[in-house]
Amino acid sequence: MTADQSTPSFQRQAVPFWRDERILKWTAQIISGVIIIGVLIWVAVNFVEGANQRGMSLNFKFLSDPAEFPISDPVLPYDPSKSFGYAFLVGLVKTVLVSILGIFFATIIGVIVGIARLSSNWLVSKLALFYIEFNRNIPLLVLLFIFYFPIFNQLPQVKESITLGEVVVLNSRGIYLTWPRMTTIGIIWIIVIFLSVVLAAVAFIQLQKKQIETGKDTYYGLISLTILLAAPLLGLLIFRSSLVNLVFPVLEGFNYSGGMRLTPEFTALLIGLSIYTAAFIAEVVRAGILSVSKGQREAAQAIGLNNVQVLNLVIFPQALRVIIPPLISQYLNLTKNSSLAFFIGYQEVFSVGKIAINQAGRAIPIFAMVMLVYLALSLFTSFIMNWYNRRIQLVER
Repeated sequence: MTADQSTPSFQRQAVPFWRDERILKWTAQIISGVIIIGVLIWVAVNFVEGANQRGMSLNFKFLSDPAEFPISDPVLPYDPSKSFGYAFLVGLVKTVLVSILGIFFATIIGVIVGIARLSSNWLVSKLALFYIEFNRNIPLLVLLFIFYFPIFNQLPQVKESITLGEVVVLNSRGIYLTWPRMTTIGIIWIIVIFLSVVLAAVAFIQLQKKQIETGKDTYYGLISLTILLAAPLLGLLIFRSSLVNLVFPVLEGFNYSGGMRLTPEFTALLIGLSIYTAAFIAEVVRAGILSVSKGQREAAQAIGLNNVQVLNLVIFPQALRVIIPPLISQYLNLTKNSSLAFFIGYQEVFSVGKIAINQAGRAIPIFAMVMLVYLALSLFTSFIMNWYNRRIQLVER
């Protein structure tokens, strides 16, 4: 009996293509894709036709036209003769600035409050609990109004400014801080530091590689550390009085000049975003620390580590794997919540977009730009944090 004769007839018969499961799946996918693409094209065509019938242009040619509106406290050099595109860029930079600073301060405050929430001291723990519950259960917009109108908006006039040892000046036009300004020698010193870091890294890698290849001690750690510190320390010792000049705020005419000025709008927004987001970060930190088993703490204490060492060397490195994923969401929320600055007069990208709509009458293109900006910022933040999260994950063996 041959092999073909021994094979059952139902196995020798080919499955018809209209009953082949693989072909049916591919066919369903293609038909679904065609239908979805068709619907999207139909919606887009009707949208464009409707916009054209109503005289709503969807092009971006207006970005090269003069904006003809001012922007308070611009981070970049700006005047109303600049284009809409440049004005939008100024708003974007202000959004990025307040988001980065907000993330920085919110993380510090959140970590401190989260650890304090787990403190064995009853008073410290309850104060941290009050901070968390108070800020989490009040809308951010209300917090911004509280900081801006009853606090910063009620600061005295310029002639009655509050001065703190000529270092800090507070008045209705902002907070003026004494600020260091790098001299020419100081800029050269910064460049020397950068070059020292590069050379130290190259020396460390090359000498370590040579030691592995030859088996002879090259003292790569000591040599790279010497390269890293020698030139910067030498420059600091020789030119220490010429590297930086402190610029103090000075009253000139009707206002203070010099130093760094923080506007009431910016300060209120930064404080509001920071303390509001920090309350959520504190709970994330608390949950991450509690996720580490008690045995880890007990084992660390058994080998003689104090509480600070236990937290830094044992608990926190393991808790980060739990903390990072929800922490990403809080960073994204802070970035998007910065759009509430519109209500207290801080002109970031959303506020600039609203003004540009009134000036140019291009609502759809401008809102599309604003949406793309927040989408890009969110994706970039997620990419950085997810990359870091992958780096600290445990590797299964």
